[in-house]
Amino acid sequence: MVIKKELLDELFASCDNPQDLMGEDGLLKQLKKALLERAMNAELDEHLGYAKNDPAGRNGGNSSNGHGRKTIVGEDGEMEITTPRDRDATFEPQIIKKGQRRFEGFDDKIISMYARGMSINEIRGHLEEIYGVAVSKDLISTVTDAVMEEVRDWQNRPLDAVYPVIIFDALRVKIRDEGVVRNKAVYLALGFTLEGQKEVLGLWIEQTEGAKFWLRVMNEIKNRGVNDVFIAVVDGLKGFPEAINAVFPDKLERKS
Repeated sequence: MVIKKELLDELFASCDNPQDLMGEDGLLKQLKKALLERAMNAELDEHLGYAKNDPAGRNGGNSSNGHGRKTIVGEDGEMEITTPRDRDATFEPQIIKKGQRRFEGFDDKIISMYARGMSINEIRGHLEEIYGVAVSKDLISTVTDAVMEEVRDWQNRPLDAVYPVIIFDALRVKIRDEGVVRNKAVYLALGFTLEGQKEVLGLWIEQTEGAKFWLRVMNEIKNRGVNDVFIAVVDGLKGFPEAINAVFPDKLERKS
């Protein structure tokens, strides 16, 4: 069943506020936390001179020494993160410095990093903007590789076999494209599990919306494990009904 966006509020009536995507424990905060922690761990690897597959290191025997906890304040309120430590206490993260409590200007970049279609160079460009300090190319490269691994793990993670409801919508974010900041649409698939929990299934950036794009999205969702969807909520998305009928021909019935 493909239903119109006017029913979105009714669907959310028995669930949490849809603003939770951007609020406390929402999508943006979860993605931000994951990338910040992965970036800081990559910074520590660079500081120690080794990665996980080379624990001997090159930094005079210094090594990692667990994690601490820190609360920072960003555009969506407070967030607790884990920060890596070294035994010699010589490591100081660059993305969030010691004593720094505020962290802003990261939200749009986080969404665009997780969305499909970003190259390594684009992510490297985002990180250079985020750091805002003179850091070595090696450090940016190390952090970029770690962030790409985090992004790919999230993009390709297995999904549930059944989602009673999936909402398809778009977010508008500012993304640097060929040296120019442009407003782009990031398409969002938000699923409700059988237990009633919200789960972001994927994010995608596409220049033009149409049947070919949505067919790719439907095939990706199916290939990641989704076999049944009861209700798809859309807002007149071009080409969407055709994509649903092509990938889930026996699962969804269109109603106007």
